[in-house]
Amino acid sequence: MRTRVVVGVLVAVVAAAACGRRVGCTGEYCGTLVIAAPGEPDILLPPASDDARAAAVFDQVFVKLADLGPSGNTIGDAGFVPELAEKWEWDNPRTLTFHLNAAARWHDGRPVRAEDVAFTFDVNTDPAVNSPARASLARVRRVTTRDSLTVVFHFSEAYPEMFYDAVHHLRILPAHLLRTVPRDQFRTAAIGRAPVGAGCYRFVEWRAGQSLELAADSTCFLGRPHIRRLVWRFTPDPTVAVTQLLAGEADVFEYLSPPDLERVRTAGDLVTYPYAGPYYTFLVFNLRTRGDTTLPHPLFADREIRRALTLATDRQQMVQSVFAGLAKVPPGPMPLLWATWDSTLRVLPFDSAAAGRLLGARGWRDHDGDGVRDKDGQKLAFELLTPTTSVIRRQYARLLQEQFRRVGVAVEITEVDNNVMTQRLETGNFDAALMSRIADPSPTSSVALVWLAGGGSNYSHYDNPVFAEAYARATGATTRQASMYGWRAVFQQLIDDAPGIWLYSQQSVAAMHRRVADVRLRPDAPYALARTWRIPPDRLIDRDRVERR
Repeated sequence: MRTRVVVGVLVAVVAAAACGRRVGCTGEYCGTLVIAAPGEPDILLPPASDDARAAAVFDQVFVKLADLGPSGNTIGDAGFVPELAEKWEWDNPRTLTFHLNAAARWHDGRPVRAEDVAFTFDVNTDPAVNSPARASLARVRRVTTRDSLTVVFHFSEAYPEMFYDAVHHLRILPAHLLRTVPRDQFRTAAIGRAPVGAGCYRFVEWRAGQSLELAADSTCFLGRPHIRRLVWRFTPDPTVAVTQLLAGEADVFEYLSPPDLERVRTAGDLVTYPYAGPYYTFLVFNLRTRGDTTLPHPLFADREIRRALTLATDRQQMVQSVFAGLAKVPPGPMPLLWATWDSTLRVLPFDSAAAGRLLGARGWRDHDGDGVRDKDGQKLAFELLTPTTSVIRRQYARLLQEQFRRVGVAVEITEVDNNVMTQRLETGNFDAALMSRIADPSPTSSVALVWLAGGGSNYSHYDNPVFAEAYARATGATTRQASMYGWRAVFQQLIDDAPGIWLYSQQSVAAMHRRVADVRLRPDAPYALARTWRIPPDRLIDRDRVERR
């Protein structure tokens, strides 16, 4: 019996050692931050992903030439913070030269060099890759190297956000690891499951459906991160994420819904951090036939049907009942973060009677008395996609279904996981979908990505030359006043054409355990400054002292 007990103890010790080991974790460089994350990234390769969950990891693993400063300015180069580039200068109004930090190293030990920057630009502008950044880089004519630490951006024209375009959209990639990967295979590349970057956190492990772990790079050229480990713990939905937060199994959750906010406020060990939300959510119409994007959609190619459905939607009542003051109905596709928010835009109001008249004028009437309008034997019915991971979008899907039913439109709701939804959006295999976008600090790239012809996330296949001309004027404006006037025209055209129904823009509220200090959240990227956060020695808990081998 005594022998069996001893053997059992030894087995337990060996098993514990296999999972982790105790470390003498003291001082200012310690701790494990567990992030509760509904869903998980699609792939961890920046040019191949437009996923907000992936972007949070990119902020730790990869670097840019420079990043936004506290002011959030995107015009000129004032306020930007150096990252890979130590300094820069304008050789002339259309030529920008960056000088790289010689201490920067990839996580495999190789130095980061100018050829990596030129390679990154080439990848992000390659149609075979179809990077989300491609449209935003259209006015960068080429990128050349002057020597191993000097890289030059040549622009086709001068415009206000030249510097922003050069740095914000390019997370620098390791050319020596990616050069042999076929460009049309970036979305499935093996390195996308185990990324190698030059940021202040190294990739450790991705356990599909469970967690993703990063470890601090103590030799990071930008400075050693204070928190030793970052762990994303994947959950099926936000409610489970908040439950983990309240139970002490997680330290942070970046977006609280109104019911969850009330739960968190009663917890004494959690702190809330409100910030201007970078998210906006909308119903997007596919203007092309499902499965054949060469043909117009039988319903939504008709602008008047899209406008009628917008008129049938009581967006103000919906946002009040769901968010209780933590969101607003946007005048167009924009988050609260943007200065272009303009309450004087001419929006389509809620008017179900007008919606019915408009549909009737287009020939859609209930000829057989079943409550659904029809025309030439076709029912006015469509499928609405929504992700299973979003409680709020699932709730909105049912509210929209009921509001459309009242004007004789039948909606079938299909809930799918994120991977399936992305695949169906990218292949055009849908009628309409509820999409949530995390916007860039400037509307320039976000609008191009989602609404400009050729944009990597233009799933509606919206293409209007008048809109494109308005966009060109807005992005070419040389003064703030002219820029605001130009953006007003851009959003007014989208409102009039109604390729989507703009539903809500959230006021974001993050929750974090009190033990985390020096927390600063950047509205466009909440975890961008995580390397500067701390867990003081007197606030460490047990999991902070266990490090994986």
